[in-house]
Amino acid sequence: MMRTLSFLLCGLLVAAAAIAHGAITHRWTTLQPNPERAAAAHAHAVALGDYQSKDIPSELPVKERSVVNCRQYTSPSGNPAVVVSITSGPPGAVSTHTPDVCYPSSGYTTVRPPKRETIDLPGGGTASYLVAEFEKKTATTVERHRVRWAWSAGAGWDVPTSPRLAYLREPRLFKLYAVTAVPPGDTSADGDLPAVRTFVAAAFAQYAGLLAGQ
Repeated sequence: MMRTLSFLLCGLLVAAAAIAHGAITHRWTTLQPNPERAAAAHAHAVALGDYQSKDIPSELPVKERSVVNCRQYTSPSGNPAVVVSITSGPPGAVSTHTPDVCYPSSGYTTVRPPKRETIDLPGGGTASYLVAEFEKKTATTVERHRVRWAWSAGAGWDVPTSPRLAYLREPRLFKLYAVTAVPPGDTSADGDLPAVRTFVAAAFAQYAGLLAGQ
């Protein structure tokens, strides 16, 4: 009798864990909420000044039916290059694998840990994101990146303390990265150059408008 109850209890625990994981990842969701909105976000190229974009391969991990697009933006007039990626998918997948985890696992050292910043957007409103710096040294080169990232379920960009829990009930989540190279020897703590800050604000504003259906 006790053995039978033990087997039943184990079965219930396994089933409960599977149900919880499926709910978090939206594995059993058959309705794809507003697919046009996701398609528009992935097709979008940031429009600003003389910046030109090209698609580049993404090295971001993708899981649980997530989709990612990555573009590099360069300016003939000499403004700093920016790499922007947009990821969409179930919240349980998109809320994880953040740069502060992925970069160190790829051989980078965290030079400046993530901190929250808020930027004014053109046309009004603000966006909050996390920014951190990562560096990789070899015998001949030093590669340093400044990475900004935030999430949105369609109502602006933010960085909640626990995005996995904050967006648990959302049918789809978006994550935006904006990455720039930090010049060798740059030890300033003043943040981004004006041209970079202008581009980052434009990127967050344009994607926010698309996700809000504007």
